[in-house]
Amino acid sequence: MPLLRAKDSGRTYDEAELGPRVAGSVADVVRKQAELGVDVVNDGEHSKASFTWYWRTRLAGFEPTSKTFGYRESTRDYTAFTDVYDDLKTMYAARKSNQGRITRDAVICSGPIRYTGQAQVQADIANLKRALSAVKAEEGFMTALAPTNVASPEQNEYYRTEEEFYAALADAMHEEYQAIVEAGFVVQIDDPRLATTYDRNPSWSIEDCRRDVARQVEILNHALRGLPRDRVRYHTCYGVNVAPRVHDMELKDFADLMLGIEAGGYSFEASNPRHEHEWQVWQEVKLPEDKVLIPGVVSHCITLVEHPELVAQRIERFAAVVGRERVLASNDCGFATAAAGDQVHPDVAWAKLAALTEGARLASERLWA
Repeated sequence: MPLLRAKDSGRTYDEAELGPRVAGSVADVVRKQAELGVDVVNDGEHSKASFTWYWRTRLAGFEPTSKTFGYRESTRDYTAFTDVYDDLKTMYAARKSNQGRITRDAVICSGPIRYTGQAQVQADIANLKRALSAVKAEEGFMTALAPTNVASPEQNEYYRTEEEFYAALADAMHEEYQAIVEAGFVVQIDDPRLATTYDRNPSWSIEDCRRDVARQVEILNHALRGLPRDRVRYHTCYGVNVAPRVHDMELKDFADLMLGIEAGGYSFEASNPRHEHEWQVWQEVKLPEDKVLIPGVVSHCITLVEHPELVAQRIERFAAVVGRERVLASNDCGFATAAAGDQVHPDVAWAKLAALTEGARLASERLWA
C-alpha cells in the first residue's frame, strides 16, 4: 500500500519492487475468486490505490493546485443527517491516520488533456492474463473510470467550454477502454456520478438531474465510440456510502437513460436495503433484447453476510422479469473505495462472494429445472 499510494500521488517509489508485488496480488485475488466459483473475474484493481484517483498518473494536462474541490457537505443526505456524516468523517479520518496515508493534492486542468497511461494499462492487462491462465474462469474484465468522474468543470482552467473539457477527457479515456477491449477483456465503465447526481445537487429537481444524466450519457458514448457493445459493461452506484442514503436517486428516474449507454450489460445496486425493491422497475422499463442486467445481489453497504437462499431469490426475481439468460449476478459495488479496504473487511468480502456463488448455483438449479 505505501508503494501504491506514493505512485498514485505522483511521488517517487520503487518501480522494481512494486511491479512484482502487484502481479502477485492480482494472481492471488484472481485465484481466490475462481476458487469460490466466480465465473467472471477481474484483477481487484490491485494496481490502483484508489479507483477515483488512479487516472492522475495516466492523463497529462493536469497540475497540483492549492484550491479545494468537493461536494460532500452540501449533499441532500448530509444536510438531513449531519451528525451521522460528521461521526463517519471522524472515524474515517482516524483510520486513515492510523494507516499512514499520503494526502493527495487537488489538481486543475492547465493544458491539453492526453492519455499517457499506455504502459500502465498494458501492465494491468499482462497481470490479469497471466493470472487467468492459471485458473478456470469464463471471462475476465477490467475496470476504468467514466470521463465525467475524472474531474469536475470547476477544475478546468484551459478549455474554453465545459463541453470541450469533457470531450477531451472522453477522447483520452477512450484509449484506455480500447486497450482493454483489444486485449480480449470486457471493459467495465465505473460511473458513480450518474446515480449520485441528485444527492450531490440539492437545488436540482429530478428533471434537472435527468437532463444532466442525458448529457453524461452523451459524453460517455463519445468515449465508447467504435467499441463492440458486447465487450462493454456499465456500472453505476451511490458510492461506498455506509450511511442513511435517504436521498439516493431512484432507479426508476434514470433507468431509461442508462439504457442509452452503448454497453451490453448494466451493473447497479439491487441488494442494499434502500434499493432491493427496485427489481420491479424492469417490469415497466423494457430491456433491449441484446442486453443483460448485472444486478448486485450481495451488498457492500452492510457487514452482514447474505444467506445464499436470499441471494437465489434476488436472482430469480430479475430472471422472472427479463429472462433467465439475461441476468448476471454480481455484487452491488466494490467493497472499498481504495485498496486499503475502508469499508468491508476482506474476510467479509470473501464470505459475501461465497454467498453470491452459492446463491447463483441454487437459482440456476431452479431456473433450469
